[in-house]
Amino acid sequence: MTKSSSVNIKDGANYAPVGQAEKVVEPNEFGFSVAYLDHGHIYGQTNGLLQAGATLRYVYDPDPKRLSTFCEKYPQAQVAESFAQILADDATLLVAAAAIPNLRADIGIQVMQAGKDYFTDKSPFTTLEQLNKVKQVVAQTGQKYAVYYAERLHNEAAWKAGELIAAGAIGRVLQVINLAPHRLAKATRPEWFFDKAQYGGILTDIGSHQVEQFLTYAGASDATINFARASNMNNADKPDLEDFGEISMTGDNGASFYTRVDWFTPAGQATWGDGRTFIVGTEGNIECRKYNDVARQAPASKVFLTNAEGEQEIDCLGQSSFPYFGQLILDCLHRTENAMTQQHVFKAAELSMQAQLIADSVSSV
Repeated sequence: MTKSSSVNIKDGANYAPVGQAEKVVEPNEFGFSVAYLDHGHIYGQTNGLLQAGATLRYVYDPDPKRLSTFCEKYPQAQVAESFAQILADDATLLVAAAAIPNLRADIGIQVMQAGKDYFTDKSPFTTLEQLNKVKQVVAQTGQKYAVYYAERLHNEAAWKAGELIAAGAIGRVLQVINLAPHRLAKATRPEWFFDKAQYGGILTDIGSHQVEQFLTYAGASDATINFARASNMNNADKPDLEDFGEISMTGDNGASFYTRVDWFTPAGQATWGDGRTFIVGTEGNIECRKYNDVARQAPASKVFLTNAEGEQEIDCLGQSSFPYFGQLILDCLHRTENAMTQQHVFKAAELSMQAQLIADSVSSV
């Protein structure tokens, strides 16, 4: 296992990368607490903040088993008797949570109204109504509603691709294609995972990752949805599950986007998903192999860059400090927006939910 390998590379629900520590604050300078451990992504959120120097204060969850598991991994966390105890803690500046998706917005509103910033797992909302309500609270409180879009923020190859694009390595981005298969692991999933009212649909959920990457890589601030589809292709025993989805968009700057998201990672694959990104620019192109390099290496995180200077294979595994987390901490302290703008956070979620609504309207005909 390398520095960057996860708790279980075959289980995407508990994928929690460990990067190179690069602390941006001193101990006790930035306190955060954790609550609602419904999704295993909370471990990735916690790892990232700790490695950037944040101090973990409290953890709260109504499930004793989940609490015990978390405290075993992070013994420095004090168990809070209630969520209200975290909200009342003056030294907690940020609350990280990975609740059931349809509950995330209301939890975030409580956090922000208590004068703290909020860091939720994706998807941050399951309805546009939730988004609009959160926008109002952000405007009223001035607090941050940050989202763990992990497929870019917590993946070395995906982050490296962004750095290369920003440096001009492939010119202006013309198209982004994201392929995002995931392992279903049906027997281990909680019941809410199969209830669309709770998880929001595959495009709202996994799709939000992919839309966020497109907006970032293409430098787009908005997009028009050309096509959206979501289906249950092979899981009739779970009728509310969408196991396959796809979206096509055109950015407000003309860039093209396509993504396929699904729950069909084969049982024999070494990792939970063979996530790939293909980026075409005016002066070159990039391929990211985010989690494995099929039949060659697992885990893996590789970038393949081709431009006027030639061809490069860049091994990114274990090479990143995942700068987003340090940037987020400093943004919270200084009230800046260097990690990710609030507008960008909301737009990625909004577009994925709009795509879900289009897919739902087509499937209901």
